[in-house]
Amino acid sequence: MDLKRIAKDTVKVLVSYLTYQAVRVVVSQLGETNPPLSLWLNNFSTTGKIQDGEVYLSDLMQANQDLAFRVMTVRAHLAEEVADYLPEMVRTGIQQANMEHRRQYLERMTQLSAAAVPDLEATPDVMEEGDRPSD
Repeated sequence: MDLKRIAKDTVKVLVSYLTYQAVRVVVSQLGETNPPLSLWLNNFSTTGKIQDGEVYLSDLMQANQDLAFRVMTVRAHLAEEVADYLPEMVRTGIQQANMEHRRQYLERMTQLSAAAVPDLEATPDVMEEGDRPSD
């Protein structure tokens, strides 16, 4: 297991996700102040390149430098705001999700086991000694 590579890949995904969130914030802000520019940025962002935040920003920088700087500023702000909470939130989120998956698995196994056991109420009662019919 290459933990260093996993960490680098995770950072790349997180940076790209924060870029995506920054674009959403900027599109929303522009929707209130400059609807045509908001529409342009929204259309520009649907090209699929937003999956890689750095490629997206390079393309945006060529198309509209001011918007690229704005997205980078918002992205940096988002990173500052969430960075402190992420480690604990990730750990807690994974622990809770794992517990839920295990609980669901256990419930399924219990239901399967219960279905495989014959219904005890449907079996005839065993007579005790005092219950025997008299001859």
